[in-house]
Amino acid sequence: MSKPVIVVLSSDQRMASELSELLHGKAEIRSCDSLEQLIGVADQAGLDALVADFRDISNGGHQEVRILEIVQQSHPGTRRVMVTPDFCPETLERCAAVAEITHLRGHLDRSALLKAFGPLFSEPTDINEYNAEDLQAGIDGKSHGDVEPPSGVLMGISRRYETHSPYLKQILLDLEVAASHNVTILLVGETGAGKTYLSRLIHEVSSRRYEPFVPVACGALPNDLIESELFGHTKGSFTSAHQDKEGKFIAARRGSLLLDEIDALGLEQQVKLLRVIETGEFEPVGSNQTQVCQARLIVASNLELQPLVEQRRFRSDLYYRLNMMKFVIPPLRHRKMDVIPLAKKFVRQFSIKHGVRIDEIEPRLFEALLKYPWPGNVRELEHVIQRAVIFCRNGRLLKQDLPPHILSGNVGPTNDPTVVLSESETLTHLDDKKGGLSLGNQIALSEKEIIEESLFKNSFRRTKTAQELGISRVTLYNKMKKYGLQR
Repeated sequence: MSKPVIVVLSSDQRMASELSELLHGKAEIRSCDSLEQLIGVADQAGLDALVADFRDISNGGHQEVRILEIVQQSHPGTRRVMVTPDFCPETLERCAAVAEITHLRGHLDRSALLKAFGPLFSEPTDINEYNAEDLQAGIDGKSHGDVEPPSGVLMGISRRYETHSPYLKQILLDLEVAASHNVTILLVGETGAGKTYLSRLIHEVSSRRYEPFVPVACGALPNDLIESELFGHTKGSFTSAHQDKEGKFIAARRGSLLLDEIDALGLEQQVKLLRVIETGEFEPVGSNQTQVCQARLIVASNLELQPLVEQRRFRSDLYYRLNMMKFVIPPLRHRKMDVIPLAKKFVRQFSIKHGVRIDEIEPRLFEALLKYPWPGNVRELEHVIQRAVIFCRNGRLLKQDLPPHILSGNVGPTNDPTVVLSESETLTHLDDKKGGLSLGNQIALSEKEIIEESLFKNSFRRTKTAQELGISRVTLYNKMKKYGLQR
């Protein structure tokens, strides 16, 4: 029996990817961004169900009601799901109730989707299980009865963050709590580790979710323009100031403002930033009028700030203020348990985006991904999978579809200049022709990852790490030396 066709009407392509991920290949997902395209897709491929993204409601919801009515008239019996903001116009609410349309608020909900789409499938379905049609079945040598380890999930309006790392699970729980309060949040992690993605997610799970999210790349701005970009300026305050300009602190309104690469700010800007964090007050360049910032600040850094304080490149008072709500995002090489789930997610996402059919993934591809230390983190993995999907032939994703440097194990530098990949990092590149790594090497790799994660969590403080691991500082030092973990 052929798979049911579910069409996603949304300008956000991520919703189609998310739906495909939730249903695990049990339906054929089509994506479109207009009513005309929706009707065309439905006439060509059929339409068993519709997921309509109405999170940006216009004209009191009347236009959205009309879309639902047209779909029902042209394709009677279609199961319909609509996703709206928490606040939904009464017109659309009434339409959903009368026409028996499944109404979701904010994001896709797995249990509601099962209830809405369950009868479309040829057999009872559980989203948490895999069947023979699943893209992931048999990839890791698992039987259909096996279940992946439980993951930590932080769900926003347009995105979700999922991890199998115990350390990162706790971070997600803490971030959700922090997001519900009006506090400044500091995210520290290498480039590509997902700080910007998490920042948007913090915004989406907070009460500010329907206000603007404004990112500022401090490292990309010239020093003489940073202050103007952040605080704004008045006409004539400097040579090229031909008119008044509001800064990012005002543009963010009551939303969230991300200051990325905070370590790039000069000492003078740091003083003004500290004042904004403490009082919310600032003056635009060339103005004596005090303005008040109402946005939440999220700051991110590729580097640990404490060494910069010791080098007098970062103010200690600002550091201690930011350090109150500090979250360290570990690099991908420190949470290898997330590599395969992320790779599967990207395969589904890019197969939809590029229209490439993927029926099966060769297990050796995942073995190659696990052996590579990912100096470019999640962003590098995403680009590697996109390339592999584009070059996939005959519906089977093979190890040979990966870039040559992944297959050969040629590892470049990390995005953190303070980290140099040692020879022990490439232990995972050892390809034993007799059947993989020996038991001794596997034990060593597990021990190394545990020590590495604990060191990273404790900012490489050896005494605290040794106490956490239940070993002496001398034993820890010897193991760090053995595995090349010294800094």
